[in-house]
Amino acid sequence: MDRPILYIAITNHGFGHATRTAAVAATIQKLCPEVLLIMVTTAPRWLLECYIEGDFIQRPRAMDLGVVQADSLTMDKAATLEKLLDIKKNQNSIIASEVNFIRQNRVNLILADVPFLACEIAKAADIPCWMMSNFGWDLIYRDWGGSFIDIADWISHCYSKCDCLFRLPFHEPMQAFRNMTDVGLTGGSPRYTPEEVRSTWGITAPKEKTILLTFGGLGLQQIPYDNLKQFLDWQFITFDKSAPDLPNIVPVTDHKYRPVDFMPICGRVVSKPGFSTFAEATRLGVPIVSMTREDFAEAAFLLEGIANYNQHQILTPSEFFQGTWDFLNKAPNQPKQSQPIAKDGNETIAHTVLNYLHL
Repeated sequence: MDRPILYIAITNHGFGHATRTAAVAATIQKLCPEVLLIMVTTAPRWLLECYIEGDFIQRPRAMDLGVVQADSLTMDKAATLEKLLDIKKNQNSIIASEVNFIRQNRVNLILADVPFLACEIAKAADIPCWMMSNFGWDLIYRDWGGSFIDIADWISHCYSKCDCLFRLPFHEPMQAFRNMTDVGLTGGSPRYTPEEVRSTWGITAPKEKTILLTFGGLGLQQIPYDNLKQFLDWQFITFDKSAPDLPNIVPVTDHKYRPVDFMPICGRVVSKPGFSTFAEATRLGVPIVSMTREDFAEAAFLLEGIANYNQHQILTPSEFFQGTWDFLNKAPNQPKQSQPIAKDGNETIAHTVLNYLHL
């Protein structure tokens, strides 16, 4: 029997889509090592290897772009529109190139998060396209109005050709999709014991005074690090390469370590709205501190999700950037929902994929 081949297409935006999809891919591989994973993404290979321990093929292709950003909060709408129009103009050649690759490599199934052209590619290649996400790019662009409305309509039309959507928690309605199944949270799990992490990184502060600062792959340009001087007996873990050399900052420079590896030793995660960070923290029961984010329609659904299912503090940007960070001295708010959220998204998606592949 031929080896089953899974083509996994990932939106070309930040690191969050890559990490949550890689977590599902890793679960598929653990359950059935004979599946050949083709990861179609321009994300750095080291990022995928942080989640997928076995072999995989990386095909560095970008079939969408998400949003052009200077950092995790600063968006360039004009550049985004220009690139989207370029993709629309060249969609036939993008689709033809991928269909050719899929046929040559006898791909059985496309799993996508959530590049809209994957649906068109699958239809042209005559194989199914399954998707996983908590939002579609049509939501983001439609909210911007003007010239983006036509783009959103085009993307909604593409999504309507998706055969099956695994709708993740903290989701928008995703009305463009015709066939969807709600699943639990996805994400990575810590690879090291709390003792190993504390020992390796010299973390001696108690859990309630150990804080993870994580703002996605693009980071933030102006984290107010001066505020940390008021918390000298605390420790702040950061992946920010430009973090200042303060005695209570622990800079993480080793690619083998991910934010999720530090979460079990932290009393709180300070972040911007992002599904992967929210999901991994909620899976582990670590409280989230997040600022709001205007102009990115997904953020409202994410913030509602953590308010419902995790201990949380939600700040305005001015409280985060201009405030004193006194929120650290206050207890987080309790989740609004009494029932816990499902956390089995990785396994649900993986088993459904493997059942389709008859494995």
